[in-house]
Amino acid sequence: MITKDPNVLRKNIFDVLKAAGGDDRNANIVADHLKGAELCGVQTHGIFQIPQYIDQIEKKELIPTTWPEVLNDDGNCATVTGNVGFGHVAADFSMRLGIEKARENSLAVIGLVRANHIGRLGHYAEIAAEQGMISMIWGSGYSVTSARAAAFGGRDRVLDTNPYCVGIPTGQQKPPVVVDFATTHGSAVKVMNAQRRGEKLPEGVIVDSEGKATTDPGDFYQGGALAAFGGHKGYAIMTVVELMGRVFSGADIHARHGEGTPMMRHQGVTFMVMRADSLVPMDNFVGRVDETLAKITRSEPAVGFDKVMYPGEKEVATRQEWATNGIPFEEDVWDLFVTAATKVGVTV
Repeated sequence: MITKDPNVLRKNIFDVLKAAGGDDRNANIVADHLKGAELCGVQTHGIFQIPQYIDQIEKKELIPTTWPEVLNDDGNCATVTGNVGFGHVAADFSMRLGIEKARENSLAVIGLVRANHIGRLGHYAEIAAEQGMISMIWGSGYSVTSARAAAFGGRDRVLDTNPYCVGIPTGQQKPPVVVDFATTHGSAVKVMNAQRRGEKLPEGVIVDSEGKATTDPGDFYQGGALAAFGGHKGYAIMTVVELMGRVFSGADIHARHGEGTPMMRHQGVTFMVMRADSLVPMDNFVGRVDETLAKITRSEPAVGFDKVMYPGEKEVATRQEWATNGIPFEEDVWDLFVTAATKVGVTV
């Protein structure tokens, strides 16, 4: 295990993105996001992604200097194009636009199309919560060309990880409630890491080519698929996310043949932003949220647990610990980052 200072890591990421062709404003936003994902312990969405970003830039599938734009605006609703740039930049732009609109209209819906990988969804929910906003995010469309997940009861790859997120502000300086998860049991990155390290996967992460549960990551590459979390219930949520993300945003309408990466070409992300005080005064809302969370977290922990935490609390605790003590990395993941950095002439 290797431990890195978060601020040094952030500079390393910025330098690599700049050397790969990014400009300052893009590199700054992406570096902040990747550092934040690492600090939260969501390391599948941190520096692990940089080698593929560099490869996409080289292939002109990702334009590292472009900026998002509003395609159409209808008061409460708007469609944003990422112009085939960094998804983190376009998603940040979309969420902030949604917050601005929700301040005026209590509720806003933003559809994001033509953007690359947007990273950790919880990052955007935290931005909204800081502004007193409830947010919901649906991301999908990856299955159109690069499906990796099977339907419940099926064996074919027909859907994908389809992440879903909800953010709710709290009071008294408590961390916001943040629910952020892929609707598959595990990510393809975890399968990839297990394969590279010669490790077994936890039960339920993938199925083999016959649709049977397996712990061998090699089965995923021999016609297997990612499995939905929670059986039929997770599969149902996965389906809803596909419809709310890709279909509702109109991603298919805006997709252009040969543009961007095949997996992200039909990506559609829908952001719904609501003022938390739309129906009741803010003090009443956050007060009752805090009461509810206190009731939950005061409950007796089960055997094997130290305490009960509410959604989003663990990531904040990890962030606080690693901000002080450094971010730990598996050596093989760090080596991938070093190799990518060296490729663009940066020493980390």
